[in-house]
Amino acid sequence: MYTQSQEAIMLGRQRLYFMLPDVSSARSTLDELLLARVGIRNIHFWAADGKLPADMPEANVLHKTDLANGAEIGLLAGGLIGLLLGMWLVYFPPEWVHLNWLALVALTLAGAVLGSWMSGMAAAALPNSRLKAFHAGIDEGKILLLVDVPFKRVPAIEQLIEKRHPEAAFSGVEKHLPVFP
Repeated sequence: MYTQSQEAIMLGRQRLYFMLPDVSSARSTLDELLLARVGIRNIHFWAADGKLPADMPEANVLHKTDLANGAEIGLLAGGLIGLLLGMWLVYFPPEWVHLNWLALVALTLAGAVLGSWMSGMAAAALPNSRLKAFHAGIDEGKILLLVDVPFKRVPAIEQLIEKRHPEAAFSGVEKHLPVFP
């Protein structure tokens, strides 16, 4: 028999979004999810700065910013630029240098790492573009609930929250959730 976390990794997960009106609703929803055996590390709340109590799991930098998206784009762009630079240096080397295909691989990897780092740092200052629809609600004082559940538990969790918390507005599902973070 698999544990819940092993099952989530094996079957994949989906992130559900719910907009909650206030802190008391968020706290009671948290309690319901914990009683439904959703792990605390799979539950995150995003509220305006200072509104969420310290004992509630807050959304982290990866949820709030475009860091992951920026790092992915930088990885691809930097890797491509490194590959092109490596090809140029291998095929048209300066006369004092003799490079081989290993330089091509090294420059591609260096470009990918540098591009990922630089783009990720720049994107860390930007709000999460995938959650743009929720920014207005958060600014109004509402609380966004992000809950990661295994695919087969999605309908049950949706029904649980809908039944016990009619004030919670179901706001969608993110289909592609990475296995890690």
